[in-house]
Amino acid sequence: MLAATLGVALTFGASSAFADTLPVAPSPAPAAKTPSAAASPASRSPASTSAAWVAGTRAYLVITAPGDSSAVRSAIAANGGTVFSAYDAIGVIVAHSASSGFATTLRSVPGVQQVGATRTSDVPADAYNPALPADPAQASTPAGEPVRADMSQIKADQAWAVNPGSPSVKVGILDTGVDDRHQDLAPNFDAADSVSCAYGKPDTRAGAWRDVDTHGTHVAGTVAAAKNGKGVVGVAPGVKIAAVRVAEPGNSFFFAENTICGFVWAGDHGFKITNNSYYTDPWQFNCPDNIDQAAIIEGVKRAQQYAESKGSLQIAAAGNENYDLAHKTTDSASPNDSTPVTRTITNACLDIPTELPGVVTVVANGTGVTKASFSNYGQGVIDVAAPGSNVYSTIPGGGYGSKSGTSMATPHVVGVAALIASAEPGLTPAQIRARLAAQANDIACPSDSRCTGTTANNSFFGEGQVDALKAVGTPPPPGAYFENLTDFAINDNASVESPITVTGVSGNVPATLKVGVDIKHTYISDLKVDLLAPDGTVYTLHNRSGGSADNITQTYTVNASSEVANGTWKLRVNDNAASDTGKIDAWNLTF
Repeated sequence: MLAATLGVALTFGASSAFADTLPVAPSPAPAAKTPSAAASPASRSPASTSAAWVAGTRAYLVITAPGDSSAVRSAIAANGGTVFSAYDAIGVIVAHSASSGFATTLRSVPGVQQVGATRTSDVPADAYNPALPADPAQASTPAGEPVRADMSQIKADQAWAVNPGSPSVKVGILDTGVDDRHQDLAPNFDAADSVSCAYGKPDTRAGAWRDVDTHGTHVAGTVAAAKNGKGVVGVAPGVKIAAVRVAEPGNSFFFAENTICGFVWAGDHGFKITNNSYYTDPWQFNCPDNIDQAAIIEGVKRAQQYAESKGSLQIAAAGNENYDLAHKTTDSASPNDSTPVTRTITNACLDIPTELPGVVTVVANGTGVTKASFSNYGQGVIDVAAPGSNVYSTIPGGGYGSKSGTSMATPHVVGVAALIASAEPGLTPAQIRARLAAQANDIACPSDSRCTGTTANNSFFGEGQVDALKAVGTPPPPGAYFENLTDFAINDNASVESPITVTGVSGNVPATLKVGVDIKHTYISDLKVDLLAPDGTVYTLHNRSGGSADNITQTYTVNASSEVANGTWKLRVNDNAASDTGKIDAWNLTF
C-alpha cells in the first residue's frame, strides 16, 4: 500500500505492503536495534527442524470443507507436500512443497475445493526455525504528554474525561509486532494473548510478538498508549492491546497464511477489534479469475468471517496509492515478492483484507478535514476517515516518531471502536461498525471531480471523520436522560427533524425540562429551532436570532409540564435563507 513519498525517502523498501508513506523521525533516538537475522542461536526454538527446508519450497493454501481434514492431509503428504499448519474450523490448510506439480495434482484430490500458491518466492528457511526478534534497550520516556492535533481533531482528548476505555476490551495489533517494554505501551500490553503468526502458524514463545520494524509499535501507540503523564496518549488509553506479528522479518511481508493465522487467533482469543494496516502480499489486488489468488481470497475471507463470528471486528487501511478503488484498471505493483508486472484488473479484484465483506475500510485525512494526497478513495468502498498525516506515536526502544499514511489513520478508528465497545460492552461487530458510521462527522466533497457522492457519504471520506466523544457519549445529568447523536443535514430553505423516543418516565414532563442542542450551522439567524412534543405541540427554542454567528450550542429550559413524558419528541430545524447550511450534530432531553 505504499504511495507517493511526498518528497521524502520511504522508511521501508518499496516491496513492503505497509499503509504508510513518511519515515519515522524518532525523538529521542532509541538504542540501535539488532536485526532479527542476527539473533543468537539461543533465541531460536529449542528443537530445530531446519533440515526439513529445501530450496524451492513454496507455500500453498489448500481449501476444504470445515471439519476433519485428515484425508486431505494424507493426500498432501502422498503428493510431495507437508502440512505446515491447519485451521480445520475454517477448512484451510497451509501446505509446503518443492514440487512444481504439487498444486495441480492436489486440485484433483477428493475433498479439495481450491489450491493456491501464496507467494511467488520461496518460503525462507527461517520459517522452520524462526529467530526471536530483538528486544531493544529502552530510552527514557520524557515527562509530559501534550495533546496532539490528531487527538483533538477527533475529540479523543474530550472523550478521555468521560471514558478512557475499558481494560476488558482487547485490541489486536496485526502488524510487524509491538515493543511491549515501551513505557507508554507496557501498562496496557497483554502478553498472554500475544503471538507471532509469521509464516502462517502461531509461535507463542515469549517475545515472538516483538517488532521486526517500527510500524506495529507506532500503530499500537495511537490505539492505546497509556495516559501516564509521559510521551503520548492513545485514542483509548484504558483498553488492552495484544500483538499479533503478521509480518516476516527482513522484508516485512504479510502473506496470506500469516493473515489467516492472525484472524483465527483474534477470534479464539477474544479480540474485540483488530487493526490491519497492510495489504496481503504479494498481490496488491487478488483477482478471482486467477487460480492462486482465488484461493487467497477464499482463505482470508473465511478467517475474517471466523473472527467476526467470534465477536471480533476487523478495521483496515484503504492504502496509499491515491487510487480509486471503485474503478480499478491496472496493478503495477504485483507480485512484490519477485518481479512486478503491469496487469489489467477489474473491480472484482480485491485489496485484502480491507475490501473483504464486514471489514471497516479507512482513509486518511490530511490537515484538518482534507483528503490526504496519498490516500486511496472510492465510492461505496470507503467507510470512514481519520487523521493520517504526520501522526506522532511510539516506536521501539522507548522512542517516538512521526509517520503518515492510512496505516496511521486506521488505529484512530480502531481506538474509537474500542471506546464504543467500552461504553456498550454487548455490541456485536456489526453494531460497532454501524456506530462508527452513524457517529462520524460528515465531510463534504472538495472541488475535485474525483469526489463523488453526497456530503453524508462520498468517495473521499465515506461516512465522514470518526468522533471519539460521540463514541463514549456525554455523562447524563441527574434525572432521566435521552439523546440522539445521529447527524441530520440542514439544507437551504428546508426543514429537518431529529427524533428522540422517551420511555420509562412516568407522568408529565417537569416545568424545568432541559433541552440540550448542538447545531453546527453558519449564520444562525437563518434558523428557527422548535421542540415538538409527542402530541405535536410546538415549543420554540430559537427564532432567527444571532445574526451572523456560527453554531447553536445551548441548553434551554422549557416548561412543558402539560405534556406526557413518554413518546417521540422531535427537534425541528427550519432553514429560512440560502447560502448557509449545516447539521443537527446532537441533542438531548433531561427530565
